[in-house]
Amino acid sequence: MNVKSISLALIVVIIWGLNFSVIKFGLAELPPILFSGLRFLVVAIPAVFFIPFPKTSIWNVLSVGLFLGVLKFSLLFIAMESNASAGIASLLLQAQVIFTILLSVLLLKETMNRFQVVGISIATFGFSLFFINSSGSTTILGAVLILFAALFWSFSNLIMKRLQNVNLLHFIVWVSLVPPLPLFTLSYFIETDSPLTLLLNTTTQSWLSIAYVGYISTLIAFAIWGWLLKNHKAAAVTPFALLIPIVGIIGSALLLNEQLMLMEAIGGGFILCGLTISVTGARISKIFSKPRADVLP
Repeated sequence: MNVKSISLALIVVIIWGLNFSVIKFGLAELPPILFSGLRFLVVAIPAVFFIPFPKTSIWNVLSVGLFLGVLKFSLLFIAMESNASAGIASLLLQAQVIFTILLSVLLLKETMNRFQVVGISIATFGFSLFFINSSGSTTILGAVLILFAALFWSFSNLIMKRLQNVNLLHFIVWVSLVPPLPLFTLSYFIETDSPLTLLLNTTTQSWLSIAYVGYISTLIAFAIWGWLLKNHKAAAVTPFALLIPIVGIIGSALLLNEQLMLMEAIGGGFILCGLTISVTGARISKIFSKPRADVLP
């Protein structure tokens, strides 16, 4: 990857890392399910009128819309409303990497290499530390909700993994058309029966939050990420995603004044270490195991 591509990858990482703090600003005024529905609505409308339907079946669009849009983001936003800090949410959500590997083994009959086994074991220990007590930045309920959100994200990953030659931006835009109706319906019966009144009293802060999460974090970031995946090998692009929780934690500290407890910091260290080994271990091993031309026999 050249300097331009690396810079673009880092821009996406920053956008997605700060996304968690921006979500917190929106949740200060809007209930989580309604906020989630609005996020997808601004992505889909009016983009679906200009962006063609992706070259895949409608069932793939509906399935990812359900798992990623309705289930994953609802649980994540509910957890972040009062049960988890932005930094911790960005960290725990990376369990989707572990779940995706495990589900690929169980459902797609793929095999794990030794680095994935070691990495998953280390990361799992890190995740377990968040359940020792609930006196830090997240409650046990918040951790459970985010881990379930990560699980549903991994199901959508498996579906997207099978897609061939599908434009990522086109796919995400049309997927975003699925969640609004079920989310608005759930919000009406669970959160508020007067959403229009609530929206009319919403401040600029929340509307800017919706705009960031919808336009910048989804449309712009996914367009860049899709371009990177199209022009570079996935093995070169995907490791950048490991930086997202680091940006998320730093961003929450600067923007929201959130601080990690000692146990959370230790757990986070184990998680990041485990994820790094799982994602990059095999590639790094191949690099160092290649015979050097300058070494005499």
